[in-house]
Amino acid sequence: MPRSTALTLRFAQLFVGLFLYGASTALQVRAVVGVSSWTVLTEGLENVVPWSFGVITVVSSGIILLFWIPLRQKPGIGTLLNALAIGPSADLVLWLVPTPSELVGRVLLFVAGLVLLAVATAFYIGAGFGTGARDGLMVGLHERLGWPVWVARTVIEVSVVIVGWFLGGDVGAGTVVAAFAIGPMVQPLMPVFRRFPWSPERTRAATPVQEARVAAASEVA
Repeated sequence: MPRSTALTLRFAQLFVGLFLYGASTALQVRAVVGVSSWTVLTEGLENVVPWSFGVITVVSSGIILLFWIPLRQKPGIGTLLNALAIGPSADLVLWLVPTPSELVGRVLLFVAGLVLLAVATAFYIGAGFGTGARDGLMVGLHERLGWPVWVARTVIEVSVVIVGWFLGGDVGAGTVVAAFAIGPMVQPLMPVFRRFPWSPERTRAATPVQEARVAAASEVA
């Protein structure tokens, strides 16, 4: 596959993944059964600092990036686009999707949002343009400490929920489910979205030895 075509398809994968990520966040908000872990933390910080929700989100992203340094993670264009694209896509889906009146409908909407979040995470990370600030922690712990993806994600989710809850953030049943479920859901999807013909692992694997390394990395993920 020509490099220009592969690059175009990788960008398409990145944008689709980021759109789905924002959409999944909106679905969980509309479900009204408990916000995600990072939203709990943001709500808690609103009780501590005199900033808006959006300002706290931006500032916390910058602070989180500092933790990338000991984990040896490098931000990419995907890191920047993560901050710019997810918010508008979430706003669009919030405008399109109302909150179901029945509890069953809200639970189903939350489940759909949770599944979509796992798919979106693996989808945009697989494009190889870098992770968002928060997902970068998961990848860094996986790569540098050898933790399985699901363990790294679960530790982060639970830690963030606990801190946010102590600060006064809104915790519900959906928050607890998401904290423990999202890691195991992302784990098997990570290698799947790294096997497209245009994936960077495929385009760089020019020798049998490199192919073997790619396969090994996929098994670890």
